[in-house]
Order: sequence, then structure tokens, then C-alpha cells
Amino acid sequence: MRTILVIARKEIQEGLRNRWVLATTLLLATLALTLTFLGSAPTGNVGASALDVVVVSLSSLSVFLVPLIALLISHDAIVGEAERGTLLLLLSYPLARWQVIVGKFVGHLAILAFATLVGYGAAALALAATGGSGLAAGWPAFARLIGSSVLLGAVFVAIGYLVSVLAGERGTAGGIAVGVWLVFVLVYDTALLGLLVADQGRTVTAGLLDALLLLNPTDAYRLVNLGGGAGAISGMGGMAEVASLGAPALLAALLLWTVLPLAAAMLVFSRREA
Repeated sequence: MRTILVIARKEIQEGLRNRWVLATTLLLATLALTLTFLGSAPTGNVGASALDVVVVSLSSLSVFLVPLIALLISHDAIVGEAERGTLLLLLSYPLARWQVIVGKFVGHLAILAFATLVGYGAAALALAATGGSGLAAGWPAFARLIGSSVLLGAVFVAIGYLVSVLAGERGTAGGIAVGVWLVFVLVYDTALLGLLVADQGRTVTAGLLDALLLLNPTDAYRLVNLGGGAGAISGMGGMAEVASLGAPALLAALLLWTVLPLAAAMLVFSRREA
């Protein structure tokens, strides 16, 4: 455990040195504050509707931005060190290769969690300071948004490590990471929507739809944050009503999406020559 924490601390220090922590925190805070105030403007009162509009706005932001940030900070975690020649030095120490992966994962996830908590927390504090009506009932949904956003980041950090151990060069890893982001965030949902429109309910049953939604971690994330009043004002509200997946199943799917790529990355890395 101590070895893992040492590696995690090293990644956090590198993130501070490379301004990753500052950049991601400022980016999330700026966009969150903008969406918080502009998103509540149509109600005529900043912070109204018990945070429903804010939760929907921030979840729409997170589903695009959090996976991209996670992939950017993780795609060269292994291949980048191999190209710089520091991986051989790291592996010369008495540690297991799985500890390298887990330690880096903990460090990168800590960076992402800190940026998300501070960035979205700033929006929450600004919203609370306005004294909008109906805020109390919306805080559980806001807390769920932050927690699930960190979990979504964990999914794509793990996927980024799998890309990093499979790629032979940083440029290749970067290209694959962008492709992964496009598939999960844009292409998959477009293809699924086209399938549902063409099928007209003939083949795609409710059970099959649930399975298709679980195959994309970003869809699971959207559905986690579309319960209650938030779903009624979201474009995914209709999908949330059709799908029979509850929050526990969706969160379990996100956890599985984290564990499987991370385990695969450890397996591949254990067989890879430094």
C-alpha cells in the first residue's frame, strides 16, 4: 500500500508541476459557474427549480469534458514514460508492475476528483449564496452528480491506461484516446438513436435497450443523473423513463467499466517489455 501511495504522490506532484491540477480545476469551475447562472436564467430567478436545471446542465458538460480530461491525463501514463526512458528506472525499484498501474490510477483520479469537487463546488457555493428557492431538495442530486462525475472520470482514466500499455508511441496513444472519446461520447449514441428510430420497437425490447445503454458508460452516467425532476427537463428524460435500470445497477456498471479496463491494463503491462 505504501508503494502505491508513493507512486500516486509522484503523479500528483507531476500534475502540479505540469499545471494539470490548476488547468482542470479552473476549466471546470469556469464552465460550471457559467452554466449555473445562464442555465437558471430562463426561470427568471437564479438558482430556481431546486437545482434541476443546474444538475442537467452540469451533467451535459461532464459527459463531454470529464472523459476527455481523463483520457488526456492518462493516455501516455505508460508509453510516455517508456519513450522518456523513465519507465526502466521506475521498474528497477522493488515493486510489482500492478502497483505501478494502481499507483498512477490513484494519483490521476485524485487530480480529477479534486478538480471536479472544487470546480463544481464553487458553482454550488455561488448558487447557495444567491438564496434561490427550492435549493434544499436539490442538494442530494447535486452530490450524486459530483460523485458520479468522479466515477465517470475513473472509467476513462482506466481506459486511458489500457490504451497506454497497448500503444507503442505517444502519438498513437493520443490518436486512439481521441477515437475512444468520439465513439463513447458521440458516435455510440447517434448510432443507437438511429437504430431505435429504424426499429420502431419491433426488435429492440426494453431488456435489450438496457443492455445497450450499459455498454456505454456515458449513457449510464446520464441516466444516473436524470432521476426525479431533472429527467423532466432533459433530452434524455424519455430514455430514462423507458429504461428499467435503477441507480444501483447504473453505478455498478460504472464500477465494472472501471475495474475491467484497469485489470486488462495490468495484465498487458505485466507481459510488456519496458
